[in-house]
Amino acid sequence: MIAMKASEIASVVQGTLHGDDVTVTEAAVINSADATPGSLFLAIKGERVDGHDFVSDARSRGAVLTLATQGVEGPHILVADVIVALGKLAQHVRSNLLNLTVIGITGSQGKTTTKELLLSILSAAAPTVAPHGNYNNEIGAPLSLLHCTESTKYCIVEMGARHKGDIAHLCTIAQPNIGLVLKVGTAHLGEFGSVEAIAQTKSELISSLSPEAIGILGTYDAFTPKMASLHKGKNLTFGEGAECDIRAKDIEVREGRAHFDLVTPEGRSAVGLRIVGLHQVANALAVAAVATVLGFSLDQIASGLSTAESHAKWRMEINELPSLVLINDAYNASPEAMEAAMQTLVLFAQERGGESWAFLGKMHELGESSDADHAGIGTLASELGIDHLVCVDAPAYGAKIAAGSATSVHLCADKAAALEVAAHINPGDVALVKASRSEKLEELADAISAQWMSRVKESEEKA
Repeated sequence: MIAMKASEIASVVQGTLHGDDVTVTEAAVINSADATPGSLFLAIKGERVDGHDFVSDARSRGAVLTLATQGVEGPHILVADVIVALGKLAQHVRSNLLNLTVIGITGSQGKTTTKELLLSILSAAAPTVAPHGNYNNEIGAPLSLLHCTESTKYCIVEMGARHKGDIAHLCTIAQPNIGLVLKVGTAHLGEFGSVEAIAQTKSELISSLSPEAIGILGTYDAFTPKMASLHKGKNLTFGEGAECDIRAKDIEVREGRAHFDLVTPEGRSAVGLRIVGLHQVANALAVAAVATVLGFSLDQIASGLSTAESHAKWRMEINELPSLVLINDAYNASPEAMEAAMQTLVLFAQERGGESWAFLGKMHELGESSDADHAGIGTLASELGIDHLVCVDAPAYGAKIAAGSATSVHLCADKAAALEVAAHINPGDVALVKASRSEKLEELADAISAQWMSRVKESEEKA
């Protein structure tokens, strides 16, 4: 964060300073454990935890100033709403960093992977700030901006939404130079009510861009390309069609990873991704489009994409156990993400020659279409030829699989029952574990891994 006196911060956030006029030199934090000497602590009162109770801990770790809604120890600024004040401060800092390029990213899926790929390429060239974890809301996006200093060249801001207007609000704070929309899907359909409403909310990123900014649009759904009409400035498209400005040609999959030729206005170059899944081609093309706009050469982009790796926890984690591949994708789930993960499962199983096991938990926030969406994924599993569909407290997956299907359906009441089914996995097989985050299916993935390693050990001892 740029160095600011407490009195200046108080003026920006329209709060009242109590105590010494200290200088904040480090970024704001919401977790007292993350406080460092010179940092600003945000005492946010949540549903379960009140940040005001942790002011002392933050100060002991070096925080010099607190934003609060009630009196606390040490220098502090009283405001009516800490989150609103955070947004005002981030907007001020962003406005004063004239050499900073902000890239806003939104979409129903792929934001985090795209962010990580982009960070890998940009940070190799210049100081770059990107959000940690799933920081894509009215707290996370401003926090990312407050990590920027005068030396920061690029800032990547993820923009998620729960309601109409959320992304427009984040845009007023971040003032993106580049707006990237990946894809409109059905994630959070239950909250928005329709895909059209989701598309309208995602489009706020493009309609909020200044004429000097650049819009980058995916071509993987019917809604995103049409957003070009909302922006008076330049737009680029990415995808696999000949009409796209940035596109992929001659796509192949080897060991679950996509290889393709990247085509840009500069020419054509080979890319071999290290991240798993055919669906990652779209994310890679999005990154290539951003990098192209920023002036990176085709060779820089192709090389960067071919060496980048994802470190996102529980997102298509490939665990190479002895004679078993376990894919842990338990971070989140939507129908589109489920389809992509199952296609990856099938590709791995085909290459390994073993059977495929899909351990699927519930997908949340789908609204009235939930049962139909779950049944559709079950039907797709059968159509893809997945050998075993294990429904973990989610019987709707198996509701419409035809009798006599080659896919064996296992209805499990809980993770313990699913683990019993996993005992029948054989050497050479491939297993996928996936559900919405609140289902905590990473616990099942860990249990399957431990169970398998125990079996391997027993086998070795008998030999």
